[in-house]
Amino acid sequence: MIKVGVIVGSTRPGRNGEAVARWVHDLAVKRGDADYELVDLEDYALPHLDEPLPAAAGQYEHDHTRRWSQAIAALDAFVFVTPEYNRSTSGVLKTAIDFLYAEWANKAAGFVGYGVNGGARAVEHLRQILGTVSVAAVAPQVALSIHDDFENYSAFRPAAHHEDAVRRMLDEVVSWAGALRTIRA
Repeated sequence: MIKVGVIVGSTRPGRNGEAVARWVHDLAVKRGDADYELVDLEDYALPHLDEPLPAAAGQYEHDHTRRWSQAIAALDAFVFVTPEYNRSTSGVLKTAIDFLYAEWANKAAGFVGYGVNGGARAVEHLRQILGTVSVAAVAPQVALSIHDDFENYSAFRPAAHHEDAVRRMLDEVVSWAGALRTIRA
């Protein structure tokens, strides 16, 4: 079965990302078409990039990198849940991507952004970053407005139509993940 990691892309205190990722995960597991797993960057406590060799070498010195590598290598696809900070994704998510190289390659990704403009600019940056490590980004994405989908900017209350957007995005993530498995084999 396809394994999809729903990645919480923020570790900020009081973050909205955990609630958003849990919502995506809860919708996803009801589908029964893949094994969906919540992957919270907070659980990995990755420091700013501290590996002496480039990630492409695949020679990790630190236990935290090896643990992160194992988690990502075990997955076939990803759903990145990202806030938009200063017109981009979070630094912690960028760092988590930079720690690895081969573990990302030839896998599929979907995106759920949240922020003033639905996290659109953060998602666009992620598409570019992930393209460099050979992740195939699907076109459908979910854009959550901090004004409309969060009460008082913090209590997550998504509009009902977002469930359809999640469904369309997951349809493509699972389909692409299956196709890309043949490349990795």
